[in-house]
Amino acid sequence: MDNSTNWQTRLHFLGIALLNELEQHAVLQSFPANTTLVREGQYVKLIPVVLQGAIKVFSSFEEKDLLLYYIQASESCIMSFAACQYNQPSRIMAITEEDSEVLLLPADKVQRWVKEYPSLNQLFFQQYNQRYTELIDTINHLLFNRLDERVYQYLLEKSRVKNETQLNIRHRQIAQELGTAREVVTRVMKRLEQEGRIQQQDGLIKIM
Repeated sequence: MDNSTNWQTRLHFLGIALLNELEQHAVLQSFPANTTLVREGQYVKLIPVVLQGAIKVFSSFEEKDLLLYYIQASESCIMSFAACQYNQPSRIMAITEEDSEVLLLPADKVQRWVKEYPSLNQLFFQQYNQRYTELIDTINHLLFNRLDERVYQYLLEKSRVKNETQLNIRHRQIAQELGTAREVVTRVMKRLEQEGRIQQQDGLIKIM
C-alpha cells in the first residue's frame, strides 16, 4: 500500500496491531470530487475512512435529497458501518465533496476487527454520538428555524468543511440538499444578501 507512513500517522489512535491489519487488507484510494462511493440500496462491501478531503452523506425521497452529514479527515461513515454489520442494503448515498483520499476497509474484515480491537469500536461509537447530535440539530432546524436560517447555516457548514469563505455552488444544488425548490432558495439568497450576510457575484457565494 502506497503512502503507508502518512495514513498510519493519521490513524495512530487505532493502535499498531490494527494498523498492521489495515496495511494488509485495506485499500488506499484517491477519488476526484463528485465521485459516488455508496449508492442507496446497494450492499456495502467497503467502509470508507477519510484521510483527506470530505464526503457528503445524504438520503433521497421522492426525488428530493436531504443532506445528513459530512465525513472529514479521520472519520468514517456510520451508516455504511451499520449496513455492513447487519448485512442490510445502504439507506444513504455518499459522494465526495472534493478531491479525497480514502482508506477503504473490507466489510467482512471489519466484522472481525470490531470484536478484536477496541480502538475501532471507539472510532465508530464516537461517530454514532456525533451523528446522533447532528441529527437532533437537523430536526430542530427543520421544525423551528425559518428557511433563511437553514440556508445560512448550510452555507456556514459547507464553508467550514471546505475551509473557504467563497463557495462555488448553484442555487439548484442548495435546494436539492435542503429538500426544497430552487425558486425558494433564490428568494432566500436575495434576502440574505440584502441583510449583508452573503454576497453573490460571478457564480460565487461569499460568506460575510
